[in-house]
Amino acid sequence: MKTKTRPDPADPGGITDPREFRRKLFSLTLPIATQSLMLSLVAACDALMLGQISQTEMTAVSLASQVQFVQNMFLFAATGAGSVLGAQYRGKGDVKTLRDIYQVMLCFCAVISLTFFAACEAVPELLMSAFSHDKDIILIGAGYLSIAGFSYLLTGFSQSALTMMKVTDRVKTSAGISSFAVLLNIALNSVLIFGLFGAPVMRSQGAALATAVSRVAELGACVLLSIPKNAVRPARERVFKTNGRIVKDYVRQYLPLSGSSLLWGVGFTAYTAIIGHMNTDAAAANSVASVVRDLICCVCDGMGSAAAIMVGNELGAGKLEKGKDCGKKLKNISFVIGFISMGIVLGLTPVVVRSVVLSDNARSYLTGMMIIMSVYMIGRCVNTITINGVFAGGGDTTFDFKSLLISMWMISIPLALLGAFVLGFPVLLVYSCTCLDEVGKIPWVVARFYKYRWVRDLTIKN
Repeated sequence: MKTKTRPDPADPGGITDPREFRRKLFSLTLPIATQSLMLSLVAACDALMLGQISQTEMTAVSLASQVQFVQNMFLFAATGAGSVLGAQYRGKGDVKTLRDIYQVMLCFCAVISLTFFAACEAVPELLMSAFSHDKDIILIGAGYLSIAGFSYLLTGFSQSALTMMKVTDRVKTSAGISSFAVLLNIALNSVLIFGLFGAPVMRSQGAALATAVSRVAELGACVLLSIPKNAVRPARERVFKTNGRIVKDYVRQYLPLSGSSLLWGVGFTAYTAIIGHMNTDAAAANSVASVVRDLICCVCDGMGSAAAIMVGNELGAGKLEKGKDCGKKLKNISFVIGFISMGIVLGLTPVVVRSVVLSDNARSYLTGMMIIMSVYMIGRCVNTITINGVFAGGGDTTFDFKSLLISMWMISIPLALLGAFVLGFPVLLVYSCTCLDEVGKIPWVVARFYKYRWVRDLTIKN
């Protein structure tokens, strides 16, 4: 049943006030979107710089980076669970419980980081063989992973710290740390890939080393900026003592988030593998298109994170009607962002196609992929902001898992596999199949929104 939002006399002009809503939305979205953009720029610079050397180097590193992409999906679940609970307890003003949440999140992220580090160091060739059958690409990619794997070891620790900074109103500090690390990465990329200032020409291995060094710097900055007394830190005095109720609540959020992250991450990796196994020109074009997609998605990713914090703060404070009103506004904005993103992709298409060294066939593929991607952006923006933002803010994390299981794994991936390896579809038609899931589930997402199952207070009542 729909209910009208009534003004709260104890909180005049709060989140329901249009100016306050816009102020809070932009104050959260801009730093987070900037942080996401800076992270995406690393992949863009890798592609552009290595693309100036050879198509094979660029493609190998792009495919090897899918390992980190999968790791990031697991980390997204771990930090996402911490963010969902953290935002609500932040709204409640419970700092002690925030420390407990931080401690649990850090343990989960450490296990994930150690697992991916071990895989990259032990079986890099096996990991690369999942994405390509080209021996040169596998060899180059394995060399990249054996060095970049050290950065994967540190990522979980830094991401835990950055997530807690966002939740506790230190979003600008979080964005500043990430931006610093990315700028350092890009600078080291140019030096080590091309051998500037007397450095050896390391090509793809230089890109991997730059990534590892920048991650060390990022973690160091996180530690230094967590020293102030007002910063939320893990409960060191209770390292081996955990709050059982918080662990249960954390796991309750983590399990569906990890399931959906696994489905989404492995699904996207499967898309890349399907295109990569069709031919090398298709793999090269898809590598460039993926970089563009990630850059354009920074705004909706940032707004999704902001939405989760804003909605979570209101619901955790017990202001359910204000949380519902906030969610409605954010859902409507998601459509606007989607159509704007569509226009940006179309406008950038001729520039992107001319900016990288590709064969004529790969260039043709890239043009078609960009046009198809422009329509995909509408669904991506709506779903990211609504599912990963509004729904997650209220702890409704199971819907994402169900929607991915059906739209991606029962429809898009089977169609792409069938088209690529059985029916002999053209490359662009197969690529269209990989973009079908986001657009197709928009009506389902909107219907779920108006059931209001996401309007919940998850905090422990004293």
